[in-house]
Amino acid sequence: MKIGILGGTFNPIHLAHLRIAEEVRDRFALDRVLFIPASTPPHKPSVGQLSFTDRYQMVRLAIQDNPAFAVSDMEGVRGGRSYSIDTLRELKREHPDDELYFIVGGDSFADIGTWREYAAIFTLANVVCMQRPGSTIKSLAQALPVAIAGEFCYNHQAKKLSHSSGNAVYALDGVLLDISSSHIRQLARTGRSIRYLVPEAVADYLKGQRLYTDGR
Repeated sequence: MKIGILGGTFNPIHLAHLRIAEEVRDRFALDRVLFIPASTPPHKPSVGQLSFTDRYQMVRLAIQDNPAFAVSDMEGVRGGRSYSIDTLRELKREHPDDELYFIVGGDSFADIGTWREYAAIFTLANVVCMQRPGSTIKSLAQALPVAIAGEFCYNHQAKKLSHSSGNAVYALDGVLLDISSSHIRQLARTGRSIRYLVPEAVADYLKGQRLYTDGR
């Protein structure tokens, strides 16, 4: 199987997340895209973050009508800080014969040199760098950390970076939806509409649980 992996805080999940997952699924003919909410992301402050349970439930509701999408609670079960390398190693153990596609935004890819054991990520999965509003990468090769640049060669025909492990790094241009979770939280806190920014089921969950309001 070919499995896409989309991690994040999903605080809350929104339509841009779903569109990214769908575009990668379509482009690489993936059998499944696995959404993995983070327990405690190492690169983001926890202030204003909902519980793992709430964020997991919103992802579950958001993807319920797409049979190619699934959600995993593995980072919540593992607890502690959610490092991508730990998640990828666990997935590789569980799916040794499957091909993994790790989906990251352009902003995250530009900072990948600061991640824990970042060099090992490329040995475990293909990496799909999604261009996002305000985080367009013009050259994947130039964005690579200098320490590992020698492990890659550029494949002009396929427009990808081939890694010595056999995996690859791709840059994917898609529909650039300028939607952010922080903006949605701000709207919700002030009682403004978030319709057409999140799936209707997510909006209903937020309203029913009174999240981002009442000090939550």
